[in-house]
Amino acid sequence: MKFILIDRIVALEEGKTLTAVKSVSLAEEYLGDHFPTFPVLPGVLLLEGLVESAGWLVRKTENFAHSMILLAEARNVKYRSFLAPGSQIQYTVQAKVIEESVSSFAGCGVADGQKIVEARFRLRHFNLSERKATLAATDAQIVEQMKSRYHLLMQQN
Repeated sequence: MKFILIDRIVALEEGKTLTAVKSVSLAEEYLGDHFPTFPVLPGVLLLEGLVESAGWLVRKTENFAHSMILLAEARNVKYRSFLAPGSQIQYTVQAKVIEESVSSFAGCGVADGQKIVEARFRLRHFNLSERKATLAATDAQIVEQMKSRYHLLMQQN
């Protein structure tokens, strides 16, 4: 299963901050499995929403230089409440540093004025071709897909 945990980017200041939103629907299949009688967005997916938000900030800041942006480390992750279907969460991430292959962030997710999740985390970014030159075409394909998705996420502003 592939997760896309950002519906829209609502604000972006390159190299500094990004705000995105996610509306949670009961139609999302992972909700039925997490707690069958109490569907909520799993905590790991709340964290992934922060990671995806930061990934878009890195991509835009670096002009989509890398095909891969992955979570390297999460620290001080705090879950404050549950996020049920019908809710909308707003993720805000602030870049502490964005360098060529690593970046670090602080972020939080808020729903209905209540902080749901907060974390400090690091991402690593690279191209597959750095490890295997024959994957350069794959890198280019992924980057083009990410550019297309970014434009969709920004169109709704």
